[in-house]
Amino acid sequence: MIPKDYIKKKSKTIPFGYEVSEFEGWLRPIQSQLFVLNKYIKQVKDGSLSLREASELISSETKRKLSHVGLSKLVQKNKGGRPKGSKSNYNYSTTQKRKQLVAREAKKLAKEKEKLKRKETKLKKEKEVLTKTTETKTNQVVIDSDLEYVAPSVQEIIKENNVIFHPNEGPQTKFLAADEKDVLYGGAAGGGKSYAMLIDPLRYAHKKAHRGLILRRSMPELRELIDKSRELYPQAFPGCKFKEVEKVWNFPSGAKIEFGFLERDADVYRYQGQAYSWIGFDEITHLPTDFGWNYLASRLRTTDPSIKTYLRCTANPGGVGANWVKNRYILPSEPDKSFLGTDGLTRKFIPAKLTDNPYLANDGMYEQMLNSLPPVQRKQLLEGNWDVNEGAAFVEFDPDVHVVPPFQIPIAWERLKGIDYGYASESCCLWGTIDIEDGTLIIYRELYRKGLTGQELGSIITEMEREDPFSVNGVLDTAAWANTGTTGPTVGEALLRAGHKLRRADKNRIQGKIQVHEYLKIKDNGRPKLQIFNTCPNLIREIQSIPLSKTNPEDVDTHASDHAYDALRYMIMSRPRVANTFDRLRQLKQERYAPSDSTFGY
Repeated sequence: MIPKDYIKKKSKTIPFGYEVSEFEGWLRPIQSQLFVLNKYIKQVKDGSLSLREASELISSETKRKLSHVGLSKLVQKNKGGRPKGSKSNYNYSTTQKRKQLVAREAKKLAKEKEKLKRKETKLKKEKEVLTKTTETKTNQVVIDSDLEYVAPSVQEIIKENNVIFHPNEGPQTKFLAADEKDVLYGGAAGGGKSYAMLIDPLRYAHKKAHRGLILRRSMPELRELIDKSRELYPQAFPGCKFKEVEKVWNFPSGAKIEFGFLERDADVYRYQGQAYSWIGFDEITHLPTDFGWNYLASRLRTTDPSIKTYLRCTANPGGVGANWVKNRYILPSEPDKSFLGTDGLTRKFIPAKLTDNPYLANDGMYEQMLNSLPPVQRKQLLEGNWDVNEGAAFVEFDPDVHVVPPFQIPIAWERLKGIDYGYASESCCLWGTIDIEDGTLIIYRELYRKGLTGQELGSIITEMEREDPFSVNGVLDTAAWANTGTTGPTVGEALLRAGHKLRRADKNRIQGKIQVHEYLKIKDNGRPKLQIFNTCPNLIREIQSIPLSKTNPEDVDTHASDHAYDALRYMIMSRPRVANTFDRLRQLKQERYAPSDSTFGY
């Protein structure tokens, strides 16, 4: 008969505390091992030992290996549940699972309740702030340092009404009150322009649909503006918060004011698809061209009819973009007078002087520092003089000398062209002629357009040359001859097929720039070697504004708009000279030109 304490053998593995018995299929208990096992199971249950510690002791005393995993299973079997301190998987009973589920759901519900409570408190506070902001007029825009310059009675009113900023009398007040669409506040340094730039977008900060964008040329230059905004904005609109990563102020009303940068023309596409009701650029003369500013103007719109849209910018004279800023805001009208731009926008230029800011003017130290600057910078920053230019690559360019009105070009004068090709960017073709009297190069026509294929460019050039008495030799950007893996003719080949006499341009950038300088010099007869018809605005603009490279002072900044400049450089590097009159007359008799060389056009 099989003893009661024997157990059936259910697998090949023999459980701890048992051995093979005399009865086939049954296991005999080893009492000494079971005694030790039960002793340590009790200690595991009461928490005095961990599973690993108990398994090591059991193995040591019984001389039979028992892992902590195996011990865990024996403890669970003995207890009917998961032992304390165990991290192993355990199949809980249905009742236990139900209790655990209820506990988890209760804990989750408590967390959600607490979260809703915090959100409710936050919304209540924001509502109180919004109500105070929109229904009262206590939060005027004023800074504390203004108080010492006003009458004591006014000081008391300001303090009682929590006024944190008050604009200076004169230009700063005019700028903040201006109703024109596009306004420049510019001139001498220290006129309070940066503070005005920060305050102006707050005019609609109480409206949900308001979106403001404050820009500088680079992100590091924004730091000072951001620091100033931290002083002003929370005081003007308690509850507003700044997101450091996005560089965005979020106001209780739902309005937003964003800080951004526009280091090069391609950066405008960071704002593609965005809509802003207010856009401002601090130190706009740091932009080499007006491309970015014109593009951002197209982002100016709002869904709220009660919100007017504005473009605002500040600047000191000088900088790489001084010429286009001057042409856009200063030359068309007298200061402080509204005028209508060619694009249909109402504009105004508000000049700034150091004396407009009593805090800096009365101190005297800031003026002393400006007086110590070199003559050019002193005229710009202290006097606010827009007639001096510094930072441009070709400072010798003078529109009064180098730009002339169109005239009838004699038939015997040599004619030539230079082409810089681009598809995504502008393609530029310049036509020039050589004065046979003194060899002056005169640019009399320009084509400046983007999105043209080689065939389209060839057709347009052909049409524009119909008035010329003979076919015009030219030079073409070497990149236009390159086959980039596409099938079909290159741009150069397409132009040759259209009947244009072209060869590869000399693209030596440094020598090309030196030659442009040579052509801008005034000769002994009082005339420069280069003159431009006033019907070529893009070439004039680029020569005036293109800046020097930051990495190579011997070259221009290639990130700036330089398509017309490159076309001019190619033309000058082709060594234009006065043609033989006989050769010119003989060419008049030629019919359509057909190049013998498919690559160079000769």
